[in-house]
Amino acid sequence: MNKVWLVTGASSGFGRAITEAAVAAGDIVVAAARRTAPLGDLVAAHPDQVEALPLDVTDIVGVQDAVDGLVARHGRIDVLVNNAGRGMVGAVEETTDAELRNLMDLHFFGPAALTRAVLPHMRRRASGSIVQLTSMGGRFAFAGVGAYCATKFALEGLSEALAAEVAPHGIRVLIVEPGAFRTGFAGTGALQQSAALNAYEDTVGPVRSGLPGGAGQEPGDPARAAAAILTVLDADEPPLRLPLGNDATDAIIDHLDRARTELRSWEKLTRSTDFDD
Repeated sequence: MNKVWLVTGASSGFGRAITEAAVAAGDIVVAAARRTAPLGDLVAAHPDQVEALPLDVTDIVGVQDAVDGLVARHGRIDVLVNNAGRGMVGAVEETTDAELRNLMDLHFFGPAALTRAVLPHMRRRASGSIVQLTSMGGRFAFAGVGAYCATKFALEGLSEALAAEVAPHGIRVLIVEPGAFRTGFAGTGALQQSAALNAYEDTVGPVRSGLPGGAGQEPGDPARAAAAILTVLDADEPPLRLPLGNDATDAIIDHLDRARTELRSWEKLTRSTDFDD
């Protein structure tokens, strides 16, 4: 049986690539985005497979209505892909409360609401997959992207617990951690930046210029990323986390190695804090 997908942020980047890959596999995709006009060509080319759905994932009431309407029209939802998002650069001190909360709404509370909305339908059928697009920045952070990584860390923590909770109900969770891909993530107008303070020019300044400067030259191919995701979703024993790209794989391995080395260096102290019984 062909699958029914709900993909957020489907008008561009990973969302668009995943939508195209699912359609090529013969599946039905409800492609959700704040602006659906860029999806017009896909709808026209595949009217029986692609439905464009206007959706702001931060609208919690709208999220529930969208999921209920999808199930009413298509009878089920097999795959939810929480992909909608944006980049943000700024030192922690530079990032305003409003900026941080807005990003958390988009990257954490929105996906959490969509997940809650689809789970009753998936549990009734004892099947389904939830794909959470985070980032290699969901594993580690560096100067200038603290707010962005904080939202991805939060989604990864929620998703790891979720995976254990829903596995007995036949539902899978996949956390996807891309590196740098040519998705428009860092392009002109796409990357939000907090107001800069001179104090952080040496640490955050290179990130402010480096990310936009590398736009369009990233090594990752979104179409290949989408193909990899579909491959994993069809696997008998898929991983919980799927890094994508040589840069993400190398950086995550390096981070894990350094974390292990640091823990071993301080292990005697960390084990010295229990009561002596």
